[in-house]
Amino acid sequence: MANEESRFRVLMFPMLSYGHVSPFLELAKILSQKNFYLYVCSTPINLNSIKKRLIPSIELVELHLSSSPPELPPHYHTSNGLGGHLLPALLKSFEMSKPEFTIILEKLNPDLIIYDIFPPWIIDLAFSYHIPAVHFMCAGAASSSFFYSSVKNSSVPQFPSSGIFLKDSEVIKRKNALGEIKSAIFTSFERSCDIVLIKSCRDMEGKYIDHFHSILTNKKVISMGPLTEELDNEGGDLEEDADIILQWLDKKDKASTIYLSLGSESFLSKKDMEELAHGLKLSNVNFIWAIRFPKGEDIKAEVALPKGFLERVGGRGLVVEGWAPQTRILGHSSIGGFVSHCGWASVIESLGFGVPIVGIPMNFDQPINARLAVELGAGLEVLKDENLELERKEVARVIREVVIEKSGEEIRKKAREMSEKIRLKGDEEIDDGVEELRKICHKKKQILDLK
Repeated sequence: MANEESRFRVLMFPMLSYGHVSPFLELAKILSQKNFYLYVCSTPINLNSIKKRLIPSIELVELHLSSSPPELPPHYHTSNGLGGHLLPALLKSFEMSKPEFTIILEKLNPDLIIYDIFPPWIIDLAFSYHIPAVHFMCAGAASSSFFYSSVKNSSVPQFPSSGIFLKDSEVIKRKNALGEIKSAIFTSFERSCDIVLIKSCRDMEGKYIDHFHSILTNKKVISMGPLTEELDNEGGDLEEDADIILQWLDKKDKASTIYLSLGSESFLSKKDMEELAHGLKLSNVNFIWAIRFPKGEDIKAEVALPKGFLERVGGRGLVVEGWAPQTRILGHSSIGGFVSHCGWASVIESLGFGVPIVGIPMNFDQPINARLAVELGAGLEVLKDENLELERKEVARVIREVVIEKSGEEIRKKAREMSEKIRLKGDEEIDDGVEELRKICHKKKQILDLK
């Protein structure tokens, strides 16, 4: 093993979201075991969410958004739980953080930067300091390849599946949601140094990883595994809350309970929340529902849910407001399905535990991820009505099929098989990614030595 002085130092710069900071940390853990020294740079509120999971050779570096407006105080410097009206302000503040990040870059002088899809200036800044920069993609290969090829149109090989698509309404919704960040996403792919790293597994997305490689000419696309956090690292100060939830699950039969969580960045309308609640009641399936509301909104679950809902479902359901220990819930033997918005982290986590998915996608890459789960045979999507709203009977039908009905046996089997494939995956491709990063760092060192 090389001594500490010969370690390459890597500065990691994720988006301001737990869904990005967390896989960046898990990637940092892999690299730290391969004799890299890692710095993870983000706002204090994001770093607080991962600091209990640190290991030696990983250091946290705080980024302060000095240009943040008054309506965006430091505890709002994360997209988690942020209402849609505040997200543009956060992205603008992040984009204006170049002076603060430049100071950090000059101080650390890393051998390599691993960056996310935003802010757009990160690549030019890295190159101006002669530091190579590699993109790490927290989204899946199916969604990334789909969106990138749709922009390139006829100039790239045909997309490998007709089952992966967007409805017209989803195209419009995604376009409005992404806005100016869209061009930054594609630039982050194209200008990555030699390779693109991706949070994925070939057993889940092999043909999409290959397709993405085929349209990103001269770039290797390397999957680095699921990069989900370990069960015993979740909870921290909220351990007592986790124990209450897990004790409730202990009383339920094996695979009899469904877990509901629709992420921390998109929120249901009041009508959709009511339809989802009625659907749960109609399904007659046990459930645990983690409900979140946008920051700054003083809403309680008993007010948002239909009147008398909690009393009518009785001991069959548990509603949790805010945080829930997702990995430990999904890893519990009583869980038989996951009603999810199909954010990529949730999809890969659910299938990693062999839990089939009931997809209620809302925005961004989520519809593609939901349809990937369906294509893999490990989930079903809840279809919305002509007004793009949930309908209680459809919610109940899909939940029952995935968790209880005989017609869902193959879905449950496919989810278990996918879990085994993910867990038994070899480290060959991860080692390939590590070796490519070493080559990039060595190349930089050789250039500097010649000067």
